[in-house]
Amino acid sequence: MKHFTRISDLGPAGVKEILATAAAWKKDKPGAIFMDRILGMVFFNPSLRTRASFEAAMLRHGGHAIVLEVGAGTWKLEDRDGAIMNEDRQEHVREGVPVLGRYVNALAVRTFSHGDGDDVDERDPVINAFRRFSTVPVLSMESAREHPHQGLADLLTVQEAHGSTKVPVTLTWAPHVKSLPKAVPNSFLLTAAACGAEIRVAHPKGYELAPEVRAEAEAYAAATGGKIVYTNDQDAALDGSAAVYAKAWGPSTSSGQEAAPMADLSAWMPTAAHMQKAAKEAIFIHCLPVRRNLEVHDSVLDGPWSRVVDEAENRFHVQRATINALLTQR
Repeated sequence: MKHFTRISDLGPAGVKEILATAAAWKKDKPGAIFMDRILGMVFFNPSLRTRASFEAAMLRHGGHAIVLEVGAGTWKLEDRDGAIMNEDRQEHVREGVPVLGRYVNALAVRTFSHGDGDDVDERDPVINAFRRFSTVPVLSMESAREHPHQGLADLLTVQEAHGSTKVPVTLTWAPHVKSLPKAVPNSFLLTAAACGAEIRVAHPKGYELAPEVRAEAEAYAAATGGKIVYTNDQDAALDGSAAVYAKAWGPSTSSGQEAAPMADLSAWMPTAAHMQKAAKEAIFIHCLPVRRNLEVHDSVLDGPWSRVVDEAENRFHVQRATINALLTQR
């Protein structure tokens, strides 16, 4: 049984194939490819674009989506093996997940990091529990480690803007009011590396991405002719970049570096002055939602560089490609 919850499920060749299908279907949409198919969508955490785009992909092509919000209309789910279930989690994934598989053709799951550290995020316990016990294909709508459909949408947006994914791109850290999970920056790094991009990752000291993610990205870059550079110099990373991706994420729990408080790092917020250091034809992308004038300045989001709405639309296009790939696998 093949699932898609991480970029490694596709690899560079699979990423290329999904992007090609998404680009083709954006020009000439397919017919009722999901007729009589049902996607079960399980949300442990809230959503706007993810829920709407997955539902739209099913409904616009003859299928249907069932939305379940864990703990709000459904029982809370326990995913720990050997747990004594005497708290507030009334149903175990060992029963709940295979039951859902009797009703639907595929399951999509959204579960955020609980902030327990890079090691726990690497194990990705909830999404991997669904992989273990599901009798139907599982897709990630974001998990503790990755947000793979966001990464695919990001690179489709880069490809549309520049005609290629093999261009210099910058992933830059941005400030926030709280520590955010690393799933989105992880997926941009992994997907860009799988696409052969030259990636500059800029962040303050103490905000390194996990070593396992960096090692996986390096392997993809080696296979695709890409390149990855890590730096604490944001200006150097922006110089000549064709695409700038700004995203907040929390401090590293595995690097041993002492991270400065976010309140002291406001200069990392991208502004028009930052974008003017990039290439003339540079675009700006962000997964959304974005906290204006804290994470990214208005001058960027409202400026000529912004492709954030196009990028959000591209979630729909890559997702119908991955759903179809899983439902038609042999």
